[in-house]
Amino acid sequence: MTNKEKMIVPLLPLRGLLVYPTMVLHLDVGRDKSIQALEKAMVEDHLICLVTQKDMSIDEPAEEDLYSVGTLAKIKQMLKLPNGTIRVLVEGLKRAVVNRFEEEEEFFTVEIEGYDTEEEADLEDKALMRTLLDYFEQYIKLSKKISVETFSTVTDIEEPGRLADIVSSHLPIKVNQKQEVLEINDVKERLNKVIAYIHNEKEVMQLEKKIGQRVKKSMERTQKEYYLREQMKAIQKELGDKEGKTGEVATLREKIEEVGMPENVEAAALKELERYEKIPASSAESSVIRNYIEWLLSIPWTKETEDMLDVNRAEKILDDEHYGLEKVKDRVLEYLAVQQLTRSLKGPILCLAGPPGVGKTSLAKSIATSLNRHFVRISLGGVRDESEIRGHRRTYVGAMPGRIIQGMKKAGTVNPVFLLDEIDKMSNDFRGDPSAALLEVLDPEQNHTFSDHYIEESYDLSKVMFVATANNLATIPGPLRDRMEIIHIAGYTEVEKLEIAKRHLAPKQLKNHGLQKSHLQIRDDAMMALIRLYTREAGVRNLEREIASVCRKAARMIVAGQKKRVVVTEKNIEEFLGKARYRYGQAELEDQIGVATGLAYTTVGGDTLAIEVSLSPGKGRLVLTGKLGDVMKESAQAAFSYIRSNTKKLNVDEKFHEKNDIHIHVPEGAVPKDGPSAGITMATALISALTNRPIRKEVGMTGEITLRGRVLPIGGLKEKSLSAHRAGLTKIIIPRENEKDIEDIPEIIQQELQIVLVSHIDEVLQHALVGEKK
Repeated sequence: MTNKEKMIVPLLPLRGLLVYPTMVLHLDVGRDKSIQALEKAMVEDHLICLVTQKDMSIDEPAEEDLYSVGTLAKIKQMLKLPNGTIRVLVEGLKRAVVNRFEEEEEFFTVEIEGYDTEEEADLEDKALMRTLLDYFEQYIKLSKKISVETFSTVTDIEEPGRLADIVSSHLPIKVNQKQEVLEINDVKERLNKVIAYIHNEKEVMQLEKKIGQRVKKSMERTQKEYYLREQMKAIQKELGDKEGKTGEVATLREKIEEVGMPENVEAAALKELERYEKIPASSAESSVIRNYIEWLLSIPWTKETEDMLDVNRAEKILDDEHYGLEKVKDRVLEYLAVQQLTRSLKGPILCLAGPPGVGKTSLAKSIATSLNRHFVRISLGGVRDESEIRGHRRTYVGAMPGRIIQGMKKAGTVNPVFLLDEIDKMSNDFRGDPSAALLEVLDPEQNHTFSDHYIEESYDLSKVMFVATANNLATIPGPLRDRMEIIHIAGYTEVEKLEIAKRHLAPKQLKNHGLQKSHLQIRDDAMMALIRLYTREAGVRNLEREIASVCRKAARMIVAGQKKRVVVTEKNIEEFLGKARYRYGQAELEDQIGVATGLAYTTVGGDTLAIEVSLSPGKGRLVLTGKLGDVMKESAQAAFSYIRSNTKKLNVDEKFHEKNDIHIHVPEGAVPKDGPSAGITMATALISALTNRPIRKEVGMTGEITLRGRVLPIGGLKEKSLSAHRAGLTKIIIPRENEKDIEDIPEIIQQELQIVLVSHIDEVLQHALVGEKK
């Protein structure tokens, strides 16, 4: 049952505050209009209407700024404070609906309609009250901001409407939500509204608690880690370990940022460093990661030397350190000249091919000196595992980068001269083909992103000048050979060897043996005798050994006091080196029947080859001996067939093959021999034996023969001409199609050798055989 009562009372606007009926609380009032309203109420019946502002920031609220439902309250006490405000104690009496505003000069008065509700709780109300109290108890336990005494006070309330008001006043909900509760006159609806609010607040509190627990755990873990780290630092400091792993990680991070890696490599290095920091030092993986980071730091990423692009200076260095080898020097100087013009040319990939001892490796060092670049050398002899080039994956025990990355670490710059020594000595097996792995290294279009299995990140090799050395190009796979610029170094003439010995080898060996120029003198005639009679090679390695032997003998004489100064001449060289090991002069001492001198090309340079033919009574059997390869056997068969088909022309008995067994022998049968250039030599020796005409002793020859007697071109002319000159021949017969290669032969050799160009076997016979056809 509800009683309505109208009355006119002064208005007190409230900011951010709401008063429910039956509530008693203090208010601090400071606005002039509000103070006037209070004084008016105190003069009359102490009644005042408390209405909440919609926007608490407004100082002078109008009618539209206030809610239409408020609380009729009674002023219990009023006290003036020193700062001019008034503290008033009010008690809420009943809900009041504002019907009309009447603004007086000094304050508002309103006509209100008060609701006085007589509450009798039914069963549903009691159930709602119980639910509300249960929720309120749970909320108090979660929030811990409301005392247990407050809850016990609330449980004593029997009126359902009053219970809803009191609980709502304790909830931390917004003022507009509390206003909604105030405006609900129906008790059941009000209870349900407060239950909904408290349920929502309870859910929020539970979430807050979970979040708080998570944050607390995180904070505890962080604090624990910080505490443990500080303890570890203190322990390490006591042990004399300075700052231990923490300091080490900080140092490594600083180095990674300073070394100038590409962004992707730096990111990978920092990621590995984070892993290293978290893994215990006792873990096996810790050392693996540490080694990986150290490799990344030790490889040059940006550091490079500045090329000294002075062609004249480079030419002087190359000439001072190497006598001869004009082709190679020209190629290096051309590269320098182009660099000087463009400053952006990729590093060339040169392959110095030639016999041992001609100075391929030392020439690569001179190239580095002339360019002012660092020099690094790796030997590929016997390498047969792909991982030697590309490195091992880090999952393997003892993994490390390949030889290319190791070489770059040793070089310390991104643009060294990188020597791949003995590139022809690589082999392959079940572990992979290292020559295939080198394809990427030696391809200018690919090597700017070289991939090493250990490093994993791409590495730029495009600024490196690669120089490879090889003795035999035939053993280098075609795709790899195609990526290199081949420069042939055939060998040296006697004059060149003499100059090399005087300029480089003799001074070096004198120094190595502790001798001065005043102690030992090797005269030119003795040096020439040493070259001719004690060495027979394309290079100068054995020559250097013989000079070293002379130096040792001289050193012993001087130390023993036998002589103070040793002079070596052509006459006394036998005292130092013994009897001559080789015969210098004509390859044969006299013209012989069935013995022809061929010119051969081997992996150690050019050489002369005697081919002997003997006839014996028989049934035409052709015997070939001397450990010949298939190609040489086929050359012999071709020469034999040509003679059989041209017996009249050659003045040979038509039935020679029915009456005689023919034996072709190439001496030094233990040495394998093969190649396509012995055809005319075998044919000449065979015709000489069949016609009984001697072959000139001073003539050497090379060329392949066809069944029609044509002479086909050959390779290695320079090496073969050098070997002919070494052997003392004065005339060489070569295919006419090799005329273009004569310019490769040193001028001094051309002057001392008569070079005869032929295109048919008939021309060969004219120059090789002694006497006329019978």
